[in-house]
Amino acid sequence: MTLRDDAHEVLTRWTAPDAEQERLRLVYLDHLEAHVDAMSRDCHPDHLTASVIIVADDRTRVLLTLHKRIRRWLQTGGHCEPGDASLVDAALREGREESGLTSLSIDPEPVLLSLHEVPGCGPVRPSHHLDVQFVGVAADDSIIISDESDDLAWFAIDDLPADTDQSVRDLIAAATTRLRGIPSPSPSADRR
Repeated sequence: MTLRDDAHEVLTRWTAPDAEQERLRLVYLDHLEAHVDAMSRDCHPDHLTASVIIVADDRTRVLLTLHKRIRRWLQTGGHCEPGDASLVDAALREGREESGLTSLSIDPEPVLLSLHEVPGCGPVRPSHHLDVQFVGVAADDSIIISDESDDLAWFAIDDLPADTDQSVRDLIAAATTRLRGIPSPSPSADRR
C-alpha cells in the first residue's frame, strides 16, 4: 500500500466530529483523487501533511514548538517523506524529529483536519497544507530542540501562551477529549 493509498483509506473511514471537519475530509479526499503526488511537498499549491500534538503521560501538559519561520507555538509535524509508510508514521517521525522524544506513541486515528495557508512553501501562492492531525502521548518529558525550532516547551493544557493560535487550541481540545477515553499509564516503581 502506498502512502497516498493509506491516506485515502484513513480519510475514507474517519468519522468527522462536525460539519466543517466533514467538509475538509471531502476536500482532502478530492485532492488525493486528483493528484498522484498529493502527499509530496512538490504537489503545488497544496499537499497533505501530518502532525501530532504531544501530550505528557499525566495528561496535564502539551509540548509545543516555536516554529522558526512562522514564529508561533505549534504542534510538531510537517511534510510526508518518501520513506513514510502511513500518515501516522509520518506524524510519528515528525514528532520524534522535532522533539527528540523516543518514547512517543500515537493514536492511529486522526483527531482533526486543518487546512491552512503556508507562506514560502513552494512556487505557487497561496499554498496550503492539508494537515491530518493526530494525538500522541510521551512516556517521558526529556526533549531536545531540533534545527526546525527556536524553542520547545511543555505547557499546562489550561495555561497556554497568550498568542497560541486558535487552531492549536482546537487541536488540544480535541486531543484532550480523545484521551479521556484512553487510560493513563500506570506509574512505574521508580517514578516519583
